[in-house]
Amino acid sequence: MGRSWAEQRTEAARLQARRLSERQDAEHARAEMMLAEFVAAARDADLAAEPLVVRGYGGRGTARTPLRGWYLRTDRTAAVSDDGGFYVLTAPLTLLDRIRGVRPEPKRPPLVLGAGGKDGDSIDLAMALDRLLPGWQGTAPGA
Repeated sequence: MGRSWAEQRTEAARLQARRLSERQDAEHARAEMMLAEFVAAARDADLAAEPLVVRGYGGRGTARTPLRGWYLRTDRTAAVSDDGGFYVLTAPLTLLDRIRGVRPEPKRPPLVLGAGGKDGDSIDLAMALDRLLPGWQGTAPGA
């Protein structure tokens, strides 16, 4: 006897979720490679890294981090560290966080920063990197 409609739909949903996950993993891998290439090009070009700071939600204060790198967005909410890590630099900050500083965890980078946000809030990762170091693509060793 054949599978029920509910079983077929459940299996179709699992398959779709797996394909979405695979597509997202591939996009993250491309973005990670892009950031690694950018960091190598930035070092070769002597592009100065700066201390990265986390901003509190709603603009409520800032906190130091041990990280150095380059801000990817003009609002300084995303950055790449000088070792190629991608960081979202907004968080709920306590008074102690603002005094002692924080150590944000790296995230898997997207190919589009701010995707799904308001119009004008998103930017392709490649374009954000190009604003920092025009012509960086293809300049890193081994590229």
